[in-house]
Amino acid sequence: METLQAWQDLHRKNWTDGCPRHITRMWPKREAELLNGGSIYWVIKGLIQCRQRILRLDEVTSEDGVRRCAIVLEPKVHSTQTAPKRPFQGWRYLKTEDSPADLTKGSTTEDPLPPELSQALAEIGVL
Repeated sequence: METLQAWQDLHRKNWTDGCPRHITRMWPKREAELLNGGSIYWVIKGLIQCRQRILRLDEVTSEDGVRRCAIVLEPKVHSTQTAPKRPFQGWRYLKTEDSPADLTKGSTTEDPLPPELSQALAEIGVL
């Protein structure tokens, strides 16, 4: 999670509004749902560990002339309860009922296990 935040902080100067972006090839089919309080959930080492609220979707054209979608995110990264999840390019949007809860304020983790052990346990269905 720290690596994600560091990467976004490093690239913040590239975004005029200071909001990080995640560029994807496809425009989300669930656009209205995502823009109504939706978040992007980051899968790190096989576990959902954090999320960022989606602010808007911007159309961008890549250097090869292909239309792409910039998912504009709230700068704050919210820690969540860890949940095993197969990554799809390292992130997902989830329905409310499928999303892990945020960790309580002041809590840095709800799982004292090292990430490698959490991932191994999740892979065999223990977590």
